[in-house]
Formats: sequence, structure tokens, C-alpha cells
Amino acid sequence: METRHAVLPSPLGQLTLVAHGGLLTGIYFEGHWHMPSKESFGGQAELSDPVFSETAAQLGEYFSGERTHFDLPHAPGGNDFQQGIWARLGNIPYGETITYGELAAELGAPGLAQAVGSAVGRNPLSIVVPCHRVLGKGGRLTGYAGGLPNKQFLLDLEEPVAVKESKLF
Repeated sequence: METRHAVLPSPLGQLTLVAHGGLLTGIYFEGHWHMPSKESFGGQAELSDPVFSETAAQLGEYFSGERTHFDLPHAPGGNDFQQGIWARLGNIPYGETITYGELAAELGAPGLAQAVGSAVGRNPLSIVVPCHRVLGKGGRLTGYAGGLPNKQFLLDLEEPVAVKESKLF
């Protein structure tokens, strides 16, 4: 199978899903930073395509609060450094966050925070590879390829119930 794409309506607007063969290779927001050329998305496919239907189902469960982890066959492009950062992002637990500096320190080089931020910003599998869980110094809401309102939406969605309830009083 060749590279193809489909557009999925979501609470965050239209998401463009990209696949190659049986693997998901991209999820892009409208106005996504660092979006590849549309020509690289291949032809238009239906959401009934097996890769896209499973992605849509899992994203639907996530948005409704029924899913905390994605189990989709995927293959993001990228260099070895980016691949390593994206793999690490996949290990950030649902409802938790980490800072760019903490990620860089894990690599043994706190000075790599900007390089880490660049790799996080180029994550082609938004939401599924949870780059929204990475915050700036002091927990500051910074940079998100899908825009800060979408990042805040995803963080609010994942916020633990106890924290949500504590904000009520």
C-alpha cells in the first residue's frame, strides 16, 4: 500500500491522518507547525481504511475519557535523536507531565533542552505520541505544534479527577 491520508473531525478541529502501508505515520492539526508538504501525504483515502478506522476509534475513546494509552502500529520518520525523544514521550504516563529540561537531563546533557524542544515540536504523531505532556521550565505552557489552546485542552482532558475536584472548591 502506498502513502495515503484521511481527514478526521475531532474536538480539536480537523486532524489529517497519514499512513504508509499498515502503519500510521502522521497526525496533523490544522495550521500544524512543521507540517510536511501536502504532496507527501499521498492520495485521499476513506476513514474506513483499516489504519484510519482504528486510529479514529482509539482517538474517539481517548477524547471521551475511555482510553489512556494508544496501541496503534506506527512509524514516525525522523533521525535517531528525534526517534529517541519520541520513544521517551510515549513513556510519559497519562495525566503526568515533564519539562524539556528534565528530558534533557535524562539524556545526561541539561544543555540539550532546546534540541529536545525541537525534536518534541517535530513529533509527527501528535496526541498518540504525547508531546502535549511536555512543559516549559516551572511547568509553563509553551510550544505546541497544534497550538497552545489544543495543548491546554489535552492537558485538561488528562487531568486527574482529584485535581479537577480540588479546583471546584
